Amino acid sequence: MHETVKAAAMTTQGDFRVEVQARPGGFGFVPGATAVIVVDMQHDFAAPEGMFGRAGIPLDGIRQVVEPTRRVLDAAREAGILVVYLTMQFKDDLSDLGSATAPNRTRHLAMGVGEQVDAPDQSRSRVLVEGTWNTRIIDELAPRSGDVVMAKHRYSGFFETDLDAVLRERGIASLIFTGCTTSVCVESTLRDAFYRDYQCLLLTDCCAEAIGSDQARTNHDASLTVIEALFGWTTHSEQFLSSLQG
Repeated sequence: MHETVKAAAMTTQGDFRVEVQARPGGFGFVPGATAVIVVDMQHDFAAPEGMFGRAGIPLDGIRQVVEPTRRVLDAAREAGILVVYLTMQFKDDLSDLGSATAPNRTRHLAMGVGEQVDAPDQSRSRVLVEGTWNTRIIDELAPRSGDVVMAKHRYSGFFETDLDAVLRERGIASLIFTGCTTSVCVESTLRDAFYRDYQCLLLTDCCAEAIGSDQARTNHDASLTVIEALFGWTTHSEQFLSSLQG
């Protein structure tokens, strides 16, 4: 059962502070100094015609997080919380994939990165290549005016990107994490945020793990355990939304 949400508001540097019950303890944030990070909710990972779907990787878990994530984003924008999208993609010539022996290159090539495919919109597309249907964010979670969209070419959104600079410039101190997959790009980005002293809250029902999802104890569960113990906090989207309403 989900824990009861406790929300409170108080003046904090000209803004109100929200308190939401989480694990391992309460998590507080100022909406104006907070960003929701949406990790890799793009066609290659969330659409049947994308990279995961073509590889036969189950998408059920990822599809299930779409609606709760949409509700979170709508509420976040209403509360003045910045929305930041991260997309996994590589240059047309794959020059940022890594050297010939780099694991990032060999593992991604094995998944078909760079291959030409026919997209559902009838365009010629390529797997995980910038500017194509494959790397476009799914329609249900399409960015809106004022949102930030940032490309990355490694699992972490902080690696060789301007993410940290953009967040610092806007005075962001707290990050709310959503997206896929939990144990890879989400956790990698969250860990890097921890190293940079951001306060990190992961919404458990807005993240999903496709790899090993048929196991009794999933990678998603393992990520929640280590995040709660060492790197941040976790809670359910209903708790987060109730705290904003409070």
